[in-house]
Amino acid sequence: MDKNQAAGLILFAAVLLIYSVFFATTPEPLPEESNPVTQTIPQETTDVDTITQEIIEPDSIQDLIAQRQFGIFAAMTKGTEEEVVLENDVMAVTFSTKGAEITKVELKEFKTWDQRPLILLDSETSDLSYSIQTDKGSLSLNDFYFSPSASTVDVKGTPSSILTFIAKSGNGAITRTYSLTEGSYVLDKSLEFSGLSNSLKDTTVQINWDNRLIRQEQDIEESRRKTNINFFTLEGSHDYLSATSDEADDEVTEPLKWVSFSQRFFTSGIIAGDNFRSGKMNQQTPKDTLSIKNVQVGLVLPLVDNKADLSYYFGPNRYNTLKKITLGFENNVDMGYFFVSWVNKYIIVNLFQFLEKYFSNYGIIIILIVLIIKIALTPLTYKSYIGMAKMRVIKPEIDELKAKYPDDPTKMQQEQMKLFGQLGVSPISGCLPLVFQMPFLFAMFFFFPNAIELRQESFLWAHDLSTYDSILRLPFTIPFYGSHVSLFTILMTVSQIAYTHFNNQLTAQTGPMKNLGYIMPVVFMFVLNSFPAALSFYYFVSNMVTFGQQALIKLFVDDAKIREKIEQNKVKNVDKKKSKFQQKLEDAMKAADANKKSK
Repeated sequence: MDKNQAAGLILFAAVLLIYSVFFATTPEPLPEESNPVTQTIPQETTDVDTITQEIIEPDSIQDLIAQRQFGIFAAMTKGTEEEVVLENDVMAVTFSTKGAEITKVELKEFKTWDQRPLILLDSETSDLSYSIQTDKGSLSLNDFYFSPSASTVDVKGTPSSILTFIAKSGNGAITRTYSLTEGSYVLDKSLEFSGLSNSLKDTTVQINWDNRLIRQEQDIEESRRKTNINFFTLEGSHDYLSATSDEADDEVTEPLKWVSFSQRFFTSGIIAGDNFRSGKMNQQTPKDTLSIKNVQVGLVLPLVDNKADLSYYFGPNRYNTLKKITLGFENNVDMGYFFVSWVNKYIIVNLFQFLEKYFSNYGIIIILIVLIIKIALTPLTYKSYIGMAKMRVIKPEIDELKAKYPDDPTKMQQEQMKLFGQLGVSPISGCLPLVFQMPFLFAMFFFFPNAIELRQESFLWAHDLSTYDSILRLPFTIPFYGSHVSLFTILMTVSQIAYTHFNNQLTAQTGPMKNLGYIMPVVFMFVLNSFPAALSFYYFVSNMVTFGQQALIKLFVDDAKIREKIEQNKVKNVDKKKSKFQQKLEDAMKAADANKKSK
């Protein structure tokens, strides 16, 4: 049979088939007198047609597919998707009945930098899913439809709204219950499987959260520097992914208590009622400006009696608020390194919170904080001034030693130490009190950039104390400085240079160290130009108050009396033996000098 014959035969068969389907007449019905055997034929034909119609019904096909794919959970895949909102006075959480999962979170008390509603996450940027292991493989609860019901209960005098979602199939059901207490940023959740034990192949739930963190602040670079994934182990150890790396990931095999996506001023976190068995985390910095960072976390949540409890936190990064959420959750606010963090945690945060009760202007609050700290540290400032005054008074003796030993610095230092012992003067007496004040200066370097209380608060020309104040936009970018001019930073620099000049008149400092005092303010001008205006303003006020303190102390300190006291010490210490520290220091200097000469 050639190709033409085969084509003709196929075409002929197709014509007959089309004719029989669309144009053939229905056979004449048999008369009623027909024998019983022939009467059964139409009945059999009708049954076959009915079965055929049931098989080709679209709904039935979908049911068969669902049955094969989801097994006992197939009935849960049928329904209508709707949105349900659970809210209190500070936040509104939107859910979808398909999956009974969070699709949107809005914080009512806050706005974005451009005054839009502050949406912490939505369905376009966040994908949160819970998966279970069944006899049909891994199934996501986001494929199931749930029926919602709302109720309200009273918890210790505070109303709490409850939203319950139930998906049923046969004798089994999945229940997801959410509760939100008035005034709280914590969304409590319980997950329960009933009548499904035989279909669950694992006693864990896999939680996957993929989130593109939405931009909330104007300064996107600063926001990215302050955004990262934090996590806390069940043993009480806090850790985080690198905030500065373009991409970072980690896998934790030990139990976790919580994991959070911490932004500069807001945090989205998930907290286990008991613990997460393990976790994988990843974050990337996107090339565009549509999101701050892209973060992903995968958690293994164990089920106890087919039930698990957990909670979410969607809210501001207020240190005292986070501290009440769960153990270690306050670590979402960076309070600085261990040697300065205690100043912020135990002094500045509480002082700031106290002053907020009486003052609404945050510029005034910053000034008051400076005054309170400076008054508290006045004894150290006074001792520092006296120490510098003593060094200034004995400057002629020090100059004589330099002239006597111009080419032997080791000998000069030895004689200088002997002189200090005779006069009862300590060269570090003026510096040591300043060292004790340093933690307060460095603590502010961490406090103000992370203080949400300053967010969108204006003062003088600064429209937002939580970001830099710009009085002039430059048509070009200066390396390490930026393309704007911060007036508070300039004022801070000028005040620091003026203070350095005043301070140099009070000390015996000479040489490179004297000039260093003029260089450092200029360096800090470059560093702090893009930092929050509140920080530069604090340092400016602090410089001015310190300047005033020393000017006031100078009125009550008489150099002649200091000289008289030094002369008395000189007479009294003529036969005084060297202290062990002084002797060891001299021995070390002699050994160093001998070693130098031997070489």
